[in-house]
Amino acid sequence: MSEIAEEPEQTPLRRDQLESTPAQEALRRVVDELEIGASRVGWDRPPSLYALVYTAELLKTPGLPEDIAASLRSEWDGSAEHLSAVAQDSLPQDDLEALLPKIAWPPTVAGAALTVERIILPDGADKDVPEDSEDALAFAENHPDRTDIRVVVGVDRQGNSWCEVRARSFDERENVGRGTHLVPVLVDGLRLGLTETPEESV
Repeated sequence: MSEIAEEPEQTPLRRDQLESTPAQEALRRVVDELEIGASRVGWDRPPSLYALVYTAELLKTPGLPEDIAASLRSEWDGSAEHLSAVAQDSLPQDDLEALLPKIAWPPTVAGAALTVERIILPDGADKDVPEDSEDALAFAENHPDRTDIRVVVGVDRQGNSWCEVRARSFDERENVGRGTHLVPVLVDGLRLGLTETPEESV
């Protein structure tokens, strides 16, 4: 389980968020698929990072195994904007927010996505959190009123973002929160990795 997080900003979708472009719809679809996949695997999992690649381009990859190609074709809607998520190497759980902007994504990557678990503490509990990071994490994990959440965040090079948040205490698909900027620090971190000149390569 990762470190303590602030509670996501769950704001209602605006009209312009509902009237989506093909690129926005493609991003929402792939984040939705990742959220469903993470829910099937279950809780207490490490962070997972994904490159988002246009499915049409991915199918052109030389030497792509036929079983993978068949799976991609079965999910592809035929559009140029459709995205597929390609899992990357495992991520460290510590200081994830500082790491994300440093990851270099090659031009062939259209976007990036992340799944990560967080602990939310009730209002007022922050005044009792120890300064030491390990002690703070132990404090959060043992707090009787903690809330565990799983966050799935995706961004693309066009500036679009999409987030889905599931609470462990309300672990049903209909209770998943959705929005463009529910976890700003993760959205911004992933976005910087696509727009800046990062220090580390994927």
